[in-house]
Amino acid sequence: MVIFSVLVTGFFGLILLGGGIYLIVLGGSAYYLLAGGGMLIAALLLYRRSAHALTVYAAVLFGTLVWALWEVGFDWWQLGPRGGLPVLLGLWLLLPFVRRRLDRAPASPGLGSPPALALAAVCVLSAIVAGWSMFVDPHDIDGRLPDKTNQAAADQRGVPDGDWWQYGRTPLGQRYSPLTQITVDNVDDLKEAWRYRTGDVKRPEDVGETTYQVTPLKVGDTLYLCTPHNWAIALDAATGKEKWKYDPQAGLNPNRQHQTCRGVTYYSDTAAAAGAPCAERIYLPTSDARLIALDARSGAVCTSFADQGALHLETGMKYKPEGYYYSTSPPVVVGRKIIIGGAVNDNYSTEEQSGVIRAFDVDTGALIWNWDSGNPTETAPLPPGRTYTTNSPNSWSVFSVDEALGLVYIPLGNQVPDQLGMGRSANVEKYSSSIVALDVETGQDRWVRQTVHHDLWDMDVPAQPVLVDLTKADGTTVPALVGPTKQGDIYVLDRRTGEPILPVTEEPAPGGAIPEDFSAPTQPISALTFTPPPLRESDMWGVTMFDQLACRIRFHQLNYEGRYTPPSLNGTLVYPGNFGVFNWGSVAVDPDRQVMFGMPTYLAFTSRLVPRADIPAPGQGEKGSEQGLNRNEGAPYGVVMGPFLGPLGIPCQAPPWGYVAGADLSSGKIAYKHRNGTVYDMTALPLPIKLGVPGIGGPMITRGGVAFLAAAVDNYLRAYDLTTGKELWKGRLPAGGQATPMTYALADGRQMVVIVAGGHGSIGTKAGDYVIAYALP
Repeated sequence: MVIFSVLVTGFFGLILLGGGIYLIVLGGSAYYLLAGGGMLIAALLLYRRSAHALTVYAAVLFGTLVWALWEVGFDWWQLGPRGGLPVLLGLWLLLPFVRRRLDRAPASPGLGSPPALALAAVCVLSAIVAGWSMFVDPHDIDGRLPDKTNQAAADQRGVPDGDWWQYGRTPLGQRYSPLTQITVDNVDDLKEAWRYRTGDVKRPEDVGETTYQVTPLKVGDTLYLCTPHNWAIALDAATGKEKWKYDPQAGLNPNRQHQTCRGVTYYSDTAAAAGAPCAERIYLPTSDARLIALDARSGAVCTSFADQGALHLETGMKYKPEGYYYSTSPPVVVGRKIIIGGAVNDNYSTEEQSGVIRAFDVDTGALIWNWDSGNPTETAPLPPGRTYTTNSPNSWSVFSVDEALGLVYIPLGNQVPDQLGMGRSANVEKYSSSIVALDVETGQDRWVRQTVHHDLWDMDVPAQPVLVDLTKADGTTVPALVGPTKQGDIYVLDRRTGEPILPVTEEPAPGGAIPEDFSAPTQPISALTFTPPPLRESDMWGVTMFDQLACRIRFHQLNYEGRYTPPSLNGTLVYPGNFGVFNWGSVAVDPDRQVMFGMPTYLAFTSRLVPRADIPAPGQGEKGSEQGLNRNEGAPYGVVMGPFLGPLGIPCQAPPWGYVAGADLSSGKIAYKHRNGTVYDMTALPLPIKLGVPGIGGPMITRGGVAFLAAAVDNYLRAYDLTTGKELWKGRLPAGGQATPMTYALADGRQMVVIVAGGHGSIGTKAGDYVIAYALP
């Protein structure tokens, strides 16, 4: 056993010594070098059967404890990887069949000997520190949102209390329901009321990013939803029984980057006779770039719309590579216009479709106006023979509408290639990664608020802007817009003008772009922000001290000077990463209490530019994705990107990676921030450890004071106290819940909560085809 101890201690020492030397060369911590040297000395003394080996190892272990506390304090998840294996090895050396063989030293090898006592004391001290740290969470913010509500009832824009007519329930996008049957006091009594399976399951030939992201609509007694392969389905809201199903036969295409549908759009023609065919319609966006009008009652195609019921969205595009363009989000209807954008494949080619936003006649499909961010002043319908600007910034997310102001609010993305900024036009520089307010009647832009200058990081504005009327300290009310961003800033703007209500300032940004490009000298930051502090070497993580050491080495190898470090040939650390702090799930806003609830996520990514000459021939590398090689055909560089992971495939940065959080929109103060989600579905063993895991999806809240959210990578729908953020209830889902839940009431007043559980391709949650409703008994 002594020889085994020699080998293990020596092996640990050699790894730490070698890695430690390299880390010091890179400018990192000297601990690993010193610890590795100490372990090698201990191994040599063990080989010589000297009890002084225990003294030396006690010194190494004590030094490890002091160093760990100095770096991270009482953070158990950070202390564990630093001290876990060293403490276990110390306990091993204290075992009788090891200790009693150390008989060549003057000191007695017994447990009462000074060497053994020293090592035992350090092990006990380490255990005390570990035990104490389990009850301390240095990342938690514990507080309360204000309870005060407006005297006037919140504006529901004509949507009945028991319905959910649009993606965010109303055109304001608040994801707020005035229903109160489910409260913080009874939500833990929720039970499954019904379950429906769509039959649209993930297929072997599907693209990787095949995902269920749909939020159903509820109008009258019917739910309307879509599936990843763009089936439209109507269900009985009380029972979940299928009323009709429509398959647009969109087919499969390996060139599609995404195979998903976030929702459908409902429209009622008030001028039509009651019960007339297509007087009520469902508009279905498809992954083969069509918009199809369906009779809401029967599911039949409304052939009077566009071309026999289908609008072809690639019309007017100069380049039309099949599978590169589609709409993944539901359009909005306002003033008898249906307004729609489109998703383009990130980083496939420089010859992709335009990001044009278009308004069509909701009844006929005739083009009314088009706003192209590459040519923003010409909004009259594009004449024959003309084409929209290739690769202009697009909007793949959901719009919001203030019909009284006559404005539609567009979250805009970046021009592809995302990581290459050379050659962008002045218009692209102005509108990339911004929120734009367009005139509903003309399509002219009224204002633009850019959230990233010269975006080189794929920091699209991903989320539907939320519209809410905020009461200021002097009692006046301001029509506001709340805009979540990938970088974690929450912009609170006057939605009439785009001017900040909460301050927006410019902060210096890193330089060092490749010679052909440049980086903006400053970047905006909002007073209300969830952006994380810059990563440090001490933030690197692993299951053991060895993979943590590997992550520390990789951290120093990458270019990183904080947020907005430019892409590079060497490799750049991007934090927040491409998934963003917030994504398409947006945030939920209580218009009465004027507070928000959201799910900030923190995962670092890496990107590395690859010269065109070094990119494999087509068919030998990925065309584009959030992980792997993005080819950028036609550009001088491709880019390799992906999450910043260690040798064991877990994030290199320390947890938590995901939170729930609440903020007061009037003051701009974050009230609470708590770890969210467990590793139950992330590891081979189903352990309900509340680590704080990443996720993608969105929340919704109710006037009953309850917030609902699935989204995390463990398969649960959870309910939270909106005031404190504390978890109140969770329901186990049969698949990943990466969709936004919704709620409605039946004719008898019974409140239902519905979530679609089908998994998400990018984060690897379990696939399925479930629509599940919960209610009180």
